[in-house]
Formats: sequence, C-alpha cells, structure tokens
Amino acid sequence: MTNGSIFEIVILAMIALFLVWKLGSVLGRRTGHERPHNDTFVGSEKRRGPTDAASNQDKVVTLPGRQGPELVPDTVSAKDEPGVAQGMTQIRIADPSFEPTGFTKGAGTAFQMIVAAFAEGDTATLRPLLSDDLYDEFSEAIRTRLNAGESLENRIEAIKSAGIVDARMEGRTAFVTIKFESSQINVTRDVDGEVTDGDPETAIDVTDLWTFARNTRATDPNWTLVETDTPT
Repeated sequence: MTNGSIFEIVILAMIALFLVWKLGSVLGRRTGHERPHNDTFVGSEKRRGPTDAASNQDKVVTLPGRQGPELVPDTVSAKDEPGVAQGMTQIRIADPSFEPTGFTKGAGTAFQMIVAAFAEGDTATLRPLLSDDLYDEFSEAIRTRLNAGESLENRIEAIKSAGIVDARMEGRTAFVTIKFESSQINVTRDVDGEVTDGDPETAIDVTDLWTFARNTRATDPNWTLVETDTPT
C-alpha cells in the first residue's frame, strides 16, 4: 500500500469521526438523568391529547389515611343542560387551556380535599382553595364547632358522578358549576365522643353543586371554590 493510499484512509477516518461527533451534538444523548417534562396540575388541567386520557385518573389525589374514592368524570352531559355548551365555548375563548374533562377531574380532587379539610378543621389547606367570602364562612363554622367541643367525621366513600351543569363568563371571570353525586359518612360527635348526628356505619347519598371561578386575565392559573349549594 502506497503512502498516498494510507494518507487518504487517515483523512476519510477523520472525516467519519467528525460526522459521528457532529451528529451526536445535534441530536443529543440520553443519559437517563434528563429532567422530565413538567405536568403540573393547577385548577383546570392543561390541554391534553387523546393519548393522555387514560392517565387522568392518576391526577385524583388520595387523601392521607384513607382509600381514595373512584371519580367518574363528566357523567353529566353538557347537552342535557341548556346553555352549558355555549358557556364552555366562551370560557375556552377567554382561556384556551380550559378543557372540560380535565377540569372535572381537577374539581373532583378539590372536592375531596375541601371536604376532608373542613371536617378536620384544616384552615391552612382550605385557604388557597376557597374564595375570601367562602373561606370566612368555612372558618367560622369550624370555630363554632371547636368552641362547642364537637368533632366532625366526613368521609367520602365514593364519588358516583361528577359533571359540568353550568358554565359562563361574567366580565373577565369564568364560572363553572359541577354537580357531584357521592356516597358519604357524615357523623357529628359531642365533647364526650358520643354521636349526636349521623351513623358511622351507614353511608348516605349526597348531591352537591359547587361553583368554581377564575379571573382569566390573571397570571394565577388556579380556580377557587366560590359557592356551594344543595339542589332542592
């Protein structure tokens, strides 16, 4: 082999090594230590594609010390309620990240957290989840209960259905009402621990209408509970 041929082989090898290095620098290398993509849940979940639907159930928070009830999302069809679809369209125009199924999941999580926090007198958990007026009502009820020496057990056994029954824009603020149908154990005990209301062994069916709101122009993406009601 001539010196010229050896020189050509060396040059070609150097070119090949340079191309391999360049390709690696463009595509990058996976080391197993890459930071995962953020998928933070805030009030109304960010828009997801069809392949993410199966992972929505993972967003439901299991409360400490108890089995998390299974949430059945969006079982109340917007088509059954006049004006709901139009209201959701208006909200999506003001807030493109709004997605009804994801929002219903988030509302179910908030429902569990708020019910548990109210029963436990946990005002720190309630504070960021409630509007100012509703927080004042909840905290006053907690103070009254504590002053009377009473305790409240409120355990959600199952959320049978949850769905949007009202949606509207009022100025910059979006309002969404969720109808929750759940099975709960609600028990009140006096200072001696004796049951004064409810049955600790028997769950009752409860229907709630909870309205959440958010200023769509605000940088804070979280929704807060502004009203609770029980259908007559």
